[in-house]
Amino acid sequence: MAITVTENAALRIARFIKNRGRGVGIRLGVKTTGCSGLAYKLEFVDEINPDDEVFESLEVKIIVDKKSLQYIDGTELDYTKEGLQEGFKFTNPNVKDECGCGESFTV
Repeated sequence: MAITVTENAALRIARFIKNRGRGVGIRLGVKTTGCSGLAYKLEFVDEINPDDEVFESLEVKIIVDKKSLQYIDGTELDYTKEGLQEGFKFTNPNVKDECGCGESFTV
């Protein structure tokens, strides 16, 4: 089981945490929403829970709750900029289908 980040994502996450002034990493999870069922969520983590899984990639900690891990195991997190759009991109090998707007997915 693993979650990885690209160099671009690691640099962006480190910058966000530095600008925020605190935090041990980011939490990557899923929530039920959208037309396909699941959507990614990212949030800062100040304290790691005992039941969290912690993955360290390029000196950045990615924290995942056990429930979400079954849906995102093997995911690579990237940060991309294409034209006027920029943001995190998730490459998840478990995704079977995505909605037309790209906001949600099914596994």
